[in-house]
Amino acid sequence: MILSMTGYGAAEHTDAGSIFVAEVRSVNQRYLKLAIRLPEWLSFAEQTVEQMLRARLARGSISFTLRVRGDAVGAAAVDRTAIQAYVDQLSQTRVPDHIRATLDLGVIAGLPGVGEATAPDEEGRQRLLGIIQDVTRRALEALLQMRQAEGAALSADLMVSCGAIRGHLAAVQEAAPRVIQEYHARLQTRVAALLQERNFTLEADALAREVALYAERCDISEELTRLLSHLDQFAELCRGDQQAGRTLDFLTQELLRESNTITAKSNDLLIIRRMLDVKVLIDRLREQVQNVE
Repeated sequence: MILSMTGYGAAEHTDAGSIFVAEVRSVNQRYLKLAIRLPEWLSFAEQTVEQMLRARLARGSISFTLRVRGDAVGAAAVDRTAIQAYVDQLSQTRVPDHIRATLDLGVIAGLPGVGEATAPDEEGRQRLLGIIQDVTRRALEALLQMRQAEGAALSADLMVSCGAIRGHLAAVQEAAPRVIQEYHARLQTRVAALLQERNFTLEADALAREVALYAERCDISEELTRLLSHLDQFAELCRGDQQAGRTLDFLTQELLRESNTITAKSNDLLIIRRMLDVKVLIDRLREQVQNVE
């Protein structure tokens, strides 16, 4: 079953009073684009997270965020000199008399240069890496479950559009032989009237040759065969497990090309109307497959 490129997944892990929360968001993108945000003191895990994302995701704009709340993990060493410098500068700032200003040391502690995270030792790095891998894996699973559910709904909608296209093509196939017959009858009537008026004669096979040439110019059997073959392949890809987004996009382009050829060849109003409806449905398919991985 195809997968949607839109989804969201989250997971959390509690360890020694700290809560690790991983979130993964995915939206449409022609290729795989990753944006990974980790606390600075956990930046050593970025490559591991990237490898995990690339192993499970093929397309989409992926945003991964890891937040840590709680106690001593990643505690920062406070630079008191930097705090004092901020306090001195802020104290000299003039404010209107009717405004009472206070300094919040908690806010100042978050300013650049005040705190520098303490790097964990090797044992701590391995323990933290295991936690990050766990929450990343579970967030990815949640994301993939949502993408799978949306992919199932998307596949069902695509099949409805394909079924509607098949209905129009069946009507075109039925009308195509009638177009030649009607042209033959019209031409025969016009030629007969002209011959009677001008007292001309016409070779017996001349009319047949003209009808044959018209039939060849208007023959759409090959285009119809290719359209139906593309629709069969489209349905097979939607039912399969492979990453089909790019192939489905290519098939919609081929469907549109064949439809344009049929419309250009046809002189019958019914066929033209049917093919215009087909092209509207193909445009809808093209929009939908942009969200398929």
